[in-house]
Amino acid sequence: MYSLLLTIIYLAFISLGLPDSLVGAGWPVMHQDLGVPQSFAGILTMIIAIGTIFSSLASERMTRRFGAGLVTAVSVGLTATALFGFSFASEFWMLCLWAIPYGLGAGAVDAALNNYVALHYAARHMNWLHSFWGVGASISPLIMSHALTSGMGWPGAYNVVGIIQVILTVVLVLTLPLWGKVNTLTPSGAHLTEVDASPGSSEASASRTAHLPLKQVIRIPGVLLVLLAFFAYCALENTSILWATTYLAGDRGVNPATAAAFASFFLLGITGGRFLAGFFADRVGDRTLIRGGFLLVGLGGLMLLLPMETHAVALAGLALAGLGSAPIYPAIIHSTPANFGRQHSHAIIGIQMAAAYLGSTLMPPLFGALSSWVGLWLFPIFILFLAAMGLVFSERLNRLVDAR
Repeated sequence: MYSLLLTIIYLAFISLGLPDSLVGAGWPVMHQDLGVPQSFAGILTMIIAIGTIFSSLASERMTRRFGAGLVTAVSVGLTATALFGFSFASEFWMLCLWAIPYGLGAGAVDAALNNYVALHYAARHMNWLHSFWGVGASISPLIMSHALTSGMGWPGAYNVVGIIQVILTVVLVLTLPLWGKVNTLTPSGAHLTEVDASPGSSEASASRTAHLPLKQVIRIPGVLLVLLAFFAYCALENTSILWATTYLAGDRGVNPATAAAFASFFLLGITGGRFLAGFFADRVGDRTLIRGGFLLVGLGGLMLLLPMETHAVALAGLALAGLGSAPIYPAIIHSTPANFGRQHSHAIIGIQMAAAYLGSTLMPPLFGALSSWVGLWLFPIFILFLAAMGLVFSERLNRLVDAR
């Protein structure tokens, strides 16, 4: 039972990653077919981000009422509907319309699954969960590439991913009874047990606690610290993904093809690093993973900053920054119940998701504006600042929790 439910959760996170890179992979063709400027991709991603933030904040209330399984199934179904809508869109405004349910579905399933795994599974599973997101995000550009080269066109890619989401929705609906089982860690964290969600169980108890308004959650000591640390991490991750190639080619003079290849190593470092972190996450603990991750990102940023004639150090620094980034997101999420209590975890994780999307939405354009003013050389300094910000606030949270 435990393994079957975990497999379904992994599949759900692959499906969460699948649509995330479809817009970027298909946009060079999509904007031409739709007759809009290339820059309009920002409008589309902004609408998706707004919907994701809204549903992340509402996720706790919905999950308390309907349960994590049903919320996940409905959210995946909503995303599937939006993807089919994308495939039939013949005008840009139609894409904008379908981007609304797309964002709403993605945010709800993200927060619900992250909280469920944080409550009921060991740290290794949280790392592997986010590694599977990377698998989905890596597969969808291949689907788009096949659709474009086979004559299906970009609508065909959205149809394929939509069909995958529909299949997963059916699987989730058929396996809803599994979510009534609560997997809890022993106090030592040595192994997992499976118990019924009876009135005395942790999940049942958590569901009976009152919904926490946003203002009340923010006032919980330490919540602002973890939100700022999470904001900083997601900002540096997405700024690196968007601007690393431009920095390497435009400021360091790296061949564009080589720069693009090594920029992909940043994502590969995140995906592979999360898979590897799963094997020792339970032994070293979330705090060590977060601290070590930010320090590795900082070291990678320093390697990017060094004014050396060879490009090898800068390229290796970018790959190292990706490896350091790998465990930070899962560890922050997984440590939430321990830091703030199981009864508060879902409300706080929902707000963390919102902070994550704010960081990933606002900071890459901010760097773009700054770099056009002062130059692309600012990139490693920008990454170093965000890594330092994340480390400082996460360490302050640790001291606050220890003091309690």
